[in-house]
Amino acid sequence: MRALTWHGRRDVRVETVPDPVLKEPTDIVIRVTSTGICGSDLHLYEVMGPYLDAGDILGHEAMGIVEEIGSGVTELAVGDRVVVPFNVSCGDCFMCDAGLHSQCETTQNREQGTGASLFGYTKLYGQVPGGQAELLRVPFGNTLPIKVPEGPPDDRFVYLSDVLPTAWQAVEYAAIPPGGTVTVLGLGPIGAMAARIALHRGAGLVVGVDLVPERLSRAARDGVKALDLRRHGKDIGEAVRDLTQGRGTDAVIDAVGMEAHGAPLVKAAQWGVGMLPDAVGAKVMGKVGVDRLGALYAAIDIVRRGGTISLSGVYGGAADPMPLLTMFDKQLQLRMGQANVKRWVDDILPLLTDDDPLGVDGFATHHLPLEEGPKAYATFQAKEDNMIKTLLRP
Repeated sequence: MRALTWHGRRDVRVETVPDPVLKEPTDIVIRVTSTGICGSDLHLYEVMGPYLDAGDILGHEAMGIVEEIGSGVTELAVGDRVVVPFNVSCGDCFMCDAGLHSQCETTQNREQGTGASLFGYTKLYGQVPGGQAELLRVPFGNTLPIKVPEGPPDDRFVYLSDVLPTAWQAVEYAAIPPGGTVTVLGLGPIGAMAARIALHRGAGLVVGVDLVPERLSRAARDGVKALDLRRHGKDIGEAVRDLTQGRGTDAVIDAVGMEAHGAPLVKAAQWGVGMLPDAVGAKVMGKVGVDRLGALYAAIDIVRRGGTISLSGVYGGAADPMPLLTMFDKQLQLRMGQANVKRWVDDILPLLTDDDPLGVDGFATHHLPLEEGPKAYATFQAKEDNMIKTLLRP
């Protein structure tokens, strides 16, 4: 099969690799019909080299048609159409029963000290082959895949793999009061969808912050009060307070995390880590912490006293400095974590109708063949060609 594989910093290639095979009785193999490029994939493209091997298959946003099922699969049949959550979760353990599928005890990576395995996302999370490929082996075929109806185009359902549940959880964790206010930092795919969901769920004011004109314009069309970070800079907190009687918003959603672009000094540190031998680089990345915390610090500044910060952007590093005095003084609540995809599916599926209240049918800005994956990564990283969300068609 053809698959998009990692070979080094800013070096991804589409290659011919062996087809996946069933390993367990409850495995299935799907033929991928759509697979997204996620903002967190750019972390692999830029700085996560110490946790990758050449040839690793990337991608964690896939859907397709079931081609093969194991002898223990009873809930699906060949020909069924399914979306694959990015968490590899069993659906039956203590954590899954609690709705914490990203902490699945069956696939936790205890040697790494991390939660559930993820498709296409480094040794930290199981080094499971990803979905930017023609075929994908999916474990836990009875409980993990999400069966979706025939008929509507893939764009209607593919975001159930990551974008929709991640954005939904971000809004849920933000605990925005009815008619309340929220600032969304970063208007990439997750931030843009979180803003739409917040409005759909009754927020009175959604402020969106970014520095890419196309993202700001798109959010404004959605009904978001868009603020250009290039204009406001370090005064972004004051700009938000001006809109909220001097208080700040009830909640802030940080959809930026460990940025794949930005502050040059910290970017140099990230690149430096990537040039170390893998064993050394992994220790430095994990213990020293080379995150760019500008968005998180902005969130702490912007949120009103007694408010909530919901952290959906991916951060890495274990020694990042946190302004605990300010956080304590402002009496803030902070919630975070990988999205528990299966936890939110029942809430989201009823919205994926012809009425399309969340605008999923037109959410992708680019549809490209898998063979153009390397070019798409480069374009997305450079924020060129108005690219916000890309779906690859194997």
